[in-house]
Amino acid sequence: MKKNALILFIFLFSSLIANEGVAGRTVPDLKIKLLNGKKTSINELLQDGPLLIDFWATWCKPCKKVMKHLDRYHQKYSENGFKVLMINQDTPRSIGKVKSYINSQNHKFYVGLDPNQQIAKKLNGLIMPTLILVDKDGSIKWRHQGYSPGEEVEIEHQIKMILGFKDSKSSES
Repeated sequence: MKKNALILFIFLFSSLIANEGVAGRTVPDLKIKLLNGKKTSINELLQDGPLLIDFWATWCKPCKKVMKHLDRYHQKYSENGFKVLMINQDTPRSIGKVKSYINSQNHKFYVGLDPNQQIAKKLNGLIMPTLILVDKDGSIKWRHQGYSPGEEVEIEHQIKMILGFKDSKSSES
């Protein structure tokens, strides 16, 4: 029991440290290989507006649960320049599995590949899911790790704030 409590404490403490000092930092212009074979960069994705980056893997159940909401926000706010970039952390051998999963879900957001976790390490996204909301200038405005049902309301609230919308914290507006 004490061992479990210690593990929980270490996990929670490391999560706090991971979030400390992140807001306001500028995201580096990282090069990203997309699932469709094309290449892009953070700055290229930020040209039209803010970007939500999410680190995920096919084996991560909370990642899959939040994904449907992120796809909806990507489509709902795309006219405002908003984009979602899902950065996959599966191993290089699992790329076929990633393609199959994304195609089966018919998602419209961008899917980047980071099989060696180089981008995740640079953006402190090793815990999945990790969501990072970046404004058009590349400044990190919000960061969140994990996902539980209901948190999509806060995610959409943060998106609306960065887009300059007034928000009643309603997810189904």
